[in-house]
Parts: sequence; C-alpha cells; structure tokens
Amino acid sequence: MPIEPTSLAGLYVVRWDTHGDDRGLFRQTYQQSELSEVLDREVALRQGNHSRSAAGVLRGFHAEPWDKLVYAVRGTVFCAIADIRPDSATFGEVATFTLGDPPGERVRLWVSEGLANAFCSLTDADYVYDVTAEWSPDVDKRAIAWDDPDLGVAWPVEQPVLSDADQTNPTLRERFADHPRWG
Repeated sequence: MPIEPTSLAGLYVVRWDTHGDDRGLFRQTYQQSELSEVLDREVALRQGNHSRSAAGVLRGFHAEPWDKLVYAVRGTVFCAIADIRPDSATFGEVATFTLGDPPGERVRLWVSEGLANAFCSLTDADYVYDVTAEWSPDVDKRAIAWDDPDLGVAWPVEQPVLSDADQTNPTLRERFADHPRWG
C-alpha cells in the first residue's frame, strides 16, 4: 500500500509512482478508500486550500482542529510536523520532509488533527492542503512558535519571512506549561 506510517502516530507519507515523459508527468496523489482503510475511519475531505509562497517564506506551526492532506504542487518546501498533543507518547517530537520538485519528494503527507504543520519555501512554491473541516473565523490554529527551542527544527533559512501572527506564537512550554515533560 502506498501509505506509510512515520515516527509520529497519525502522520503518514502517501506515496504514488510518478509517470513522466517528454510531455510532463502524471501522478495520483491519494485515494480516499486507502486513507480510510489505513486510518480505520471514514475520511471526508471538506475543503481544499492553495497557498503560494516566495522563497524564504515560513508558515506555521499550525494545528487547526482537523486533519490535513498536504502536497507541494510546484517548487520545493521544507516541511516540519510537530506533535503537540499533550497526551501523546511523542509529544514535542518533530518529523521533517523536503517536498516537491527535486531535490524534494513528490509525496503527500497525511497530518492528523493535533499535529502541527509548518513549512518553509526553499523556492517559489505552491502548497496545497485538503482538510476534513471547513474554515470559520473563530478557528483556533493552536499555533506554536516556529523557532521553539524545545522542537529544535533546523530550518534551512536563517531569516525567514513570517506573518505578523507567526512572529508571536507561543512556545510549546508556554502553551502547555503544566505538562510533565517540563518537570
């Protein structure tokens, strides 16, 4: 099956073959039935999102209350997924991937609710993510600081371009001050 688990529970790599010739390429990026089988629950994607970022832009960490299926359509991105679920055995752990055009991989990532997604564009890039709930203005992104020292992500840019909101996100320690990990 083209869906592979990772070191973080609820994070999967969705890998399909790319078929290319002198005209370009074709690849399937997911099948709902396969996702449902691996996750042992029905998957219903409710909204599709497309983000375009210039090289050096960093977005996240965001852990909205839904699952995400992410994909770098154009360009190359460095993607980091952090487990910010306080009851998880891998709380505070991070998995990283380089997605998209070479040297990245043409895979999708299934990011379960409670995992925080962040990415940095290494080139101008288009990042698509389908989600299992519709956005509303009162959604809590449950954001975490991109440069949180406890997450220790080795971002590939020294001075990333950040949104105003992403410049002020709390650290994991600030958001979960009473967590036993800090004891």
